[in-house]
Amino acid sequence: MALIKSVRGHKPEVGEGTFLAETAVLLGDVKIGKDCSIWYNVVLRGDVNSITIGDRTNIQDGTVIHTLYDGSKHPSQTHIGNDVSVGHNATIHGAIIEDNCLIGMGATILDNAVVASGCIVAANALVLSNARLEPNSVYAGIPARKVKEVTPEQRDEIIRRTATDYRMYASWYDKE
Repeated sequence: MALIKSVRGHKPEVGEGTFLAETAVLLGDVKIGKDCSIWYNVVLRGDVNSITIGDRTNIQDGTVIHTLYDGSKHPSQTHIGNDVSVGHNATIHGAIIEDNCLIGMGATILDNAVVASGCIVAANALVLSNARLEPNSVYAGIPARKVKEVTPEQRDEIIRRTATDYRMYASWYDKE
């Protein structure tokens, strides 16, 4: 069973149909929507500010999600939309990721950045604090820069398929 712990009077909330791997850690002000999957060694650390995750979103193995303290000069919260896939070992720190995005393996997204709907952030990309990514675009590099538009085929084949596949993968674990 995942480690779920209250911090500062906030207890994590998990939506119906959500898979939590046994080694996932949910701390404090964390809200997860319906039909999500939170995989092995994921840390959702809502101890200093809030983390919200929409419906049908998957947070893959080793990802760390945190924020900046609500009493700091530039506080941040993490908000992740619906139908988002966050790849293995990503770090999201106080950023907003809108609906239908794919965040590549090892990517880092920093405080108060906004990843607009339909974006793909490539593996190992670094999205700097306060960055505003254009919708339906691919970003890559350090720091991340727009490299091209997301085509309708990429939206279906990469973004939607990955989100759908992870719902299927999670269903395999619920049956064990």
